[in-house]
Amino acid sequence: MEPIPVYRPRLTGNVVAYVNECLSSGWISSRGEFIPRFENSFADYVGAFGATSVSNGTVALHLALEALGIGRGDEVIVPSFTYIASVNTILQTGATPVYADSLEATLQVDPLSIASAITPRTKAIMAVHLYGHPCDMDAIANLCKTHGLLLIEDCAEAFGSRWRGKHVGTFGDAATFSFFGNKTITTGEGGMVLARDGELMERCRRLKSQGVSPDREYWHDMLAFNYRMTNIQAAVGLSQLEVVEEILRDKWKLAERYRDGLLGLPLRTHDAVGEVTHSHWMCSIILDDPKERDALRQHLAENGIETRPFFPPTHLMPHCRAEISLPVAESISSRGINLPSFPDLTEGQTARICAVIKSFYD
Repeated sequence: MEPIPVYRPRLTGNVVAYVNECLSSGWISSRGEFIPRFENSFADYVGAFGATSVSNGTVALHLALEALGIGRGDEVIVPSFTYIASVNTILQTGATPVYADSLEATLQVDPLSIASAITPRTKAIMAVHLYGHPCDMDAIANLCKTHGLLLIEDCAEAFGSRWRGKHVGTFGDAATFSFFGNKTITTGEGGMVLARDGELMERCRRLKSQGVSPDREYWHDMLAFNYRMTNIQAAVGLSQLEVVEEILRDKWKLAERYRDGLLGLPLRTHDAVGEVTHSHWMCSIILDDPKERDALRQHLAENGIETRPFFPPTHLMPHCRAEISLPVAESISSRGINLPSFPDLTEGQTARICAVIKSFYD
């Protein structure tokens, strides 16, 4: 049988024409007309003040943290159940990650756990919208307001996700997105940083471009980075934005097919909870019994179906370990599987995946 991968990007629309325009014009590096076009279109789509593109989603997080002045002596509260980049970038600034537990129903960070982790050294809260479901942004934003904390949104997996009608990434002081090849829209590698105000956005733009002076050539007056996106990447991203409604629609349909096809089994699908738009970056299942997770993945692999396990809790990893217990994060991490989630997965392929899962339990 033909193998089914976890993800495959949909590269349609104007992608070839836009990339060829870059090649024919010679604008292939970090200057060119597609960069501002992509940034402006992205900001318009999500309803943000402004956006600046970067070379990947991890440096987007690092840039946001640096621009906000987070560093040594500060604590940043972050869910343990997240991709390691959320924690690594905090460590790279010299700050200390403080871990919060998650919610069973949504897989997102638990606001009550965040509240209990706040100390006099807390500088910021990082809300991570995991696998496409938004966090409870009302509760988290209220915590930040009450305690005078900065709010960073890690939206790497949540393009198209909305909390009560408002796109994620527009609640915090800064927010970041990833455009890796398996994301809802992709530039191959790439990322985006959003900022609440013009001063912070200008600092992000300077920091990502070696701290160059805005009015003096080759004059650099701050320690900074080269985190710029290329014009070719931006051309791909702009073409993706032009077809994103179709991509999101087909991913919602895919999630519905999984939900219907797996009813009655000792597992649940990762569905929207509350007044939210779940973008279903990954279509996930959470098993009742963690002892069955690896065996089911092996069964799917033997039938040519690629899957991914849920992220391990970061508080258990060697370089950022914390001697704490986060029971919900540890439990859902051990029970979760990401199924093939690309928008061009056919009804026949979805039915095959569901049938293989059913055969495991039969």
